[in-house]
Amino acid sequence: MLSIALQTLRVRWAAFVGTFVALTLGAGMIAAMGLEIGATLGLPERAPQRFAAAPVVVAALDPEWDPARHDPGSRSLIQARGISDALAAEVEALGRTVPVRSFYAQLSGGPDDQVGHGWSSAEFAPYALAAGRPPQSDNEVVVPTGGAGPGERVTVFSTGGPRDYTVAGVTAPADFESAVFFTEAEAARLSPRVEALVSYGAPEAVRQAVGGDAEVLTGDRRNVLDPSYNADREAIDNTQTLLPITAVVAGFVSIFLVASTFAFAVAQRRREIALLRTVGATPRQVRRMVLAEAFVVGLTSAVAGCALGLGAAPLLADGMVDLGLAPPWFTVEFSTGPAVWVPLLIAFCVGLGVALAGVWAASRRAGDVRPIEALRDAAVDSRTMTSGRWLYGLMALAFGLVTIGWVAVVNPGMVMVPTRYIGVLMLPILAFALLAPVVVKPIARLITWPLGRLGGAAGMLVRESALTAVRRTAATAAPVLLTVGLSISLLGAAATIDRAKDSGRRNQVTADFVVTPDGTPGVNEAVTERVRAIPGIDVVAALPTMVYTRDDARLADYEALAVDPAALSGTLTLPVDEGNPADLRDDTIIVNDDWGVGVGETVEVFMADGSTVPLRVVAVLNTTSGSNDVAYLSTKYAGTAKYAFTGLARRIYVSLREGTDPATVQAALGSATAGLGARAIPAEDWLGEESSENSQASTLGMVLVLGIAIVFCFIAIVNTLVMATSDRLRDLAILRLAGATPPQVLRVFAAESLLVAGVGVLLAVGASAVNLAGLRLALGQLVGATPVSVPWGTVALITVISAGLAVLGAVVPVRLAFRSGAVELAGVRE
Repeated sequence: MLSIALQTLRVRWAAFVGTFVALTLGAGMIAAMGLEIGATLGLPERAPQRFAAAPVVVAALDPEWDPARHDPGSRSLIQARGISDALAAEVEALGRTVPVRSFYAQLSGGPDDQVGHGWSSAEFAPYALAAGRPPQSDNEVVVPTGGAGPGERVTVFSTGGPRDYTVAGVTAPADFESAVFFTEAEAARLSPRVEALVSYGAPEAVRQAVGGDAEVLTGDRRNVLDPSYNADREAIDNTQTLLPITAVVAGFVSIFLVASTFAFAVAQRRREIALLRTVGATPRQVRRMVLAEAFVVGLTSAVAGCALGLGAAPLLADGMVDLGLAPPWFTVEFSTGPAVWVPLLIAFCVGLGVALAGVWAASRRAGDVRPIEALRDAAVDSRTMTSGRWLYGLMALAFGLVTIGWVAVVNPGMVMVPTRYIGVLMLPILAFALLAPVVVKPIARLITWPLGRLGGAAGMLVRESALTAVRRTAATAAPVLLTVGLSISLLGAAATIDRAKDSGRRNQVTADFVVTPDGTPGVNEAVTERVRAIPGIDVVAALPTMVYTRDDARLADYEALAVDPAALSGTLTLPVDEGNPADLRDDTIIVNDDWGVGVGETVEVFMADGSTVPLRVVAVLNTTSGSNDVAYLSTKYAGTAKYAFTGLARRIYVSLREGTDPATVQAALGSATAGLGARAIPAEDWLGEESSENSQASTLGMVLVLGIAIVFCFIAIVNTLVMATSDRLRDLAILRLAGATPPQVLRVFAAESLLVAGVGVLLAVGASAVNLAGLRLALGQLVGATPVSVPWGTVALITVISAGLAVLGAVVPVRLAFRSGAVELAGVRE
């Protein structure tokens, strides 16, 4: 049967073009996504920059700390404590030692990632003086080129607030950071934490002296202290989060559509297979023939798909960079490493495996074709649902409903984690696609009911064609179902979750005004002090720090906010599970349920500055609400923020006391923040800005996730309709023999394609309704009743494009058949 399979492919190559295209695109998509994921596993190889001239660097590093899994700028306990005085003394005994400090210092109008150092560390970059001299007194600084010239006065923002300095010198530009240099005494005042030591002692001697208290860096390993090192890891984290989601959606779409296309291609050859059975072919031989055809097509398309993936991956990487979804240096480079050949091998195996798996069930049905069917003249489906399709469809539907119900009732917080929840959204769409033939007839009758009332031959033809060829209608509606279903479900889920988060913020923030950074990375202490001095208000400065507790044999790290306990309850409404946040004191703490402790228990807390204090739990917060709150401390521990983060507050919440005039407070806030790198806005305006920013980030992510899948679906729509229409030359001939003109035939086929698109849209709406209903129930538990929000304009555009492509996929083959004379030939054969 292999020779027959090869002859069939050679003679009927046009019938396999659609399947080849679908398989090639599917394998290409999987290869491209695999190559993208492989590219995220490596960071740019950069030579040491900040310590390029340092012989030996002793750094407080935590090898288990992954900055990509923590908030930007946060530090582990080892990093937060820095180099202790005792360790510094031991290293200093071995030779010259230079302490290195890095802290927030920003020139007025300078970049918000500008940093401060002591001048003695400038020699290791090296930073070269372009003008002037090093700072000699504590009121002098050295600034980057373009800031100011020697002798000029500049304002430098630090954690404590702005202060004026005299420019002693100017450094030449450095491409890895923008730094302001101080005297060592001033640097120590601004930052008590010592980040690292540069030692001129023998490396082995330094290692023996340090032991396990710090890490000794030499050679290229010194680059781990460069600003670009952690920036690269943090920048690629969003890409690493987004790409697996995209790969899941893309893989689901490609595998389902490829399998559906192959099964449809086999179903189209039912009479041909029956003729083989008539001349003596056994069911086993028929199955072997179909599998052989699938193997040949799958093999060639898998190879072509891998080549397509190699070409598409760099273009996709460039698109992600343009959208801001990947760092500027992100690219796909080809090599012989596993990051390249493993994705290609997976794509090849999946492409070939999908071809064989997709045709397996169809081959068994082909083997069951009876010889008598060769004499059938009507294309009426006698059996639209096989037992396997019933089984898989009902299993997908049951599993989808159970999973959605479990998430909504038991684990609603899962909806806030897209990488986990997006798979749940796929199940109802898959179930509706598998069970589509069951409901095609009633949906087709519903859509064509107006045509039946109007009468006429065209309406009857469109209606009866869809009702008699249910399998064809379901197969051609599947790409439309996936396209529109993914659009409604994913875009609707993203918009609804954004709306729920916005609602959660509105429910939590009861403040009247919010002071936010303005051109700076945070709000400094001077702003906080001036705002606190305004009468008639309560103030909560959200000052982030880190706390650490023992969890069995390891230290668990949590972000915490140091706040004023007296103002907390009047400014924020926390998602409390148990306890009372009003009981927050210097010796107590508010935690969330991730801590695994209850109200009244005392926990030993390691602070970022190295101190250890026992704190009693007075309230436990609920993390399933999607809130970022993890712990609250009193302002007694505000000093630890300089060790854990920069020491800057994220924002300040301001609530009016009874009888306080809002206009007076707003004017006072404007005066308090003027010139200090902050601004005060009404809380409602701040909530709107936060909502818009988060919505934009979610939309960009969905552009990538949906864009790739929808492009494939669009191609599949055209591909499937072309296959279906090209197989109906006899129908065209019969219409022409019955007296229909070419324009009338085109209108009939265009109407049929629109009917198919309508069936797919209604099925997509049904599947999406199940998804969004489950999402609404889950969000109702987290943040209260949340209306479903779907960007109907975008969905409508995608639907119109899908319908337009469906019409083109049906009409273009008909016009080509008329021009080539194939219709007339088919009529002669009849």
